[in-house]
Amino acid sequence: MLEVSGLNAVLGNREVLRDIHFAISAGDWLMVAGPNGAGKSTLLRCLSGALPAAGTLRFEGRDLREMKPGERARLLGVMAQTHRTAYAYTVEEVVRLGRLARRNFWGTPDSGAEEALEDALRLTGLEALRRRSVLTLSGGEYQRCMLAQVLCQQPRLLLLDEPANHLDLSYQQQLYHLVDAWRQQEGRAVISVEHSLSAARRWGTHALLLSDGAQAAFGPVRQALTDARLCEVWGMDVPEWMRQQTEVWAEVWADECPR
Repeated sequence: MLEVSGLNAVLGNREVLRDIHFAISAGDWLMVAGPNGAGKSTLLRCLSGALPAAGTLRFEGRDLREMKPGERARLLGVMAQTHRTAYAYTVEEVVRLGRLARRNFWGTPDSGAEEALEDALRLTGLEALRRRSVLTLSGGEYQRCMLAQVLCQQPRLLLLDEPANHLDLSYQQQLYHLVDAWRQQEGRAVISVEHSLSAARRWGTHALLLSDGAQAAFGPVRQALTDARLCEVWGMDVPEWMRQQTEVWAEVWADECPR
């Protein structure tokens, strides 16, 4: 579905990505992991066209950069890490904006708009909030609103930048299950920036590990995110740190669960 080869990007006079290469197929969920400043969000900006990049970027054999913005928007749905809304639009109005990618110059009616809107609101649990101003939403509610907008767009490839950011545990669980079910439908795939290595290992089919703008590993998630590579990239004993986090709960579970 997507082929990236020799990708390089420059911000100012600093090279922020160099020689990135990977490919994903329909059904894949690629987790992009790495420390802060590794270039994860920059990579998504290059894929979406928000940042110029050198190298090969092909979607099903076609150069993404040669596509018109409208065509590209019908293929790629982007949920950024941060959002800003200055006006008191309702949740429904913001979600409906996802259909702009489906409109054309001639004003032909968008026959799938209402069904896509209702599906997006239902899947993200926002039906009861549809008339609320987005300015009154909590961080987690607003995050779900932005995800609903992307789903309403009905793209084939989702680009998600820390999608679980601001979400409480129940909605984190719902989001991962939702995205996982979405990407298993025919002709769909997901690329997401993920800080939680546990989530990356649990939900990803593949992983791209970045370090200071360079590619440290790419492949099936358990082959890419090995203990040795994680320790090298983060400069610490990552497996031991993860074990320390789970040991606290292991003690609780041991006390509470019947023997």
